Amino acid sequence: MTQTYFGYEQVHEHEKVHKVAGVFHSVAANYDVMNDLMSGGLHRLWKAFTVAQAGIRPGCKVLDIAAGTGDLTRAFAKKAGPTGEVWHTDINESMLRVGRDRLINEGFVLPSLICDAERLPFPDNYFDRVSVAFGLRNMTHKDAALAEMRRVLKPGGKLLVLEFSKVTPLLRKPYDLYSFKVLPWLGDKIANDADSYRYLAESIRMHPDQETLKGMMEDAGLGRVDYFNLTGGITALHVGVKL
Repeated sequence: MTQTYFGYEQVHEHEKVHKVAGVFHSVAANYDVMNDLMSGGLHRLWKAFTVAQAGIRPGCKVLDIAAGTGDLTRAFAKKAGPTGEVWHTDINESMLRVGRDRLINEGFVLPSLICDAERLPFPDNYFDRVSVAFGLRNMTHKDAALAEMRRVLKPGGKLLVLEFSKVTPLLRKPYDLYSFKVLPWLGDKIANDADSYRYLAESIRMHPDQETLKGMMEDAGLGRVDYFNLTGGITALHVGVKL
């Protein structure tokens, strides 16, 4: 049976699926509060930059993968307008429910779907934009997921991948201290779950760096791939086009 990594731990592939699901079932209720605390609110700026780079126009069809509590979904829906079609999807039911309920409470009635990014239930050449924010690193077969995202894009459509990445050397020591000491402490005090936030820190370190992910997107058949380092490389936005 094929092995993969759950953070630093080597596990069977089917175990990783269940372990990742357990993390997000655990953190769903406190996800947004913890995002603000962990990033000092910077995640809102990273997402705003992603929306700006997406260049969504009225009438666009947009797929938001690993959409969770729906921050980006809501922003995309505002840009796409009433003639657009914006899908809110996540593989984790707890995260999807939190996001769906929030969207409805804010007046956005959008399709919400439990969805595995490695097997997208959409036709070829359907979406103008596909986005995945802070979800790719949790996927077991990233190459398969990227290929699926390309498949459902229309020619000329754009894939946007916002993800934690490799920080500049100057930030490495303080970032490691914060990741492995402060994050689990915050997780314990706020969400009563230090282990999930310890996994978060480990999963970031195991995720491909900027150049490696750029190469993976090119291998998946995307063109004009480029990336933007945000906050010293704490996150990076990768953008590719289906040619």
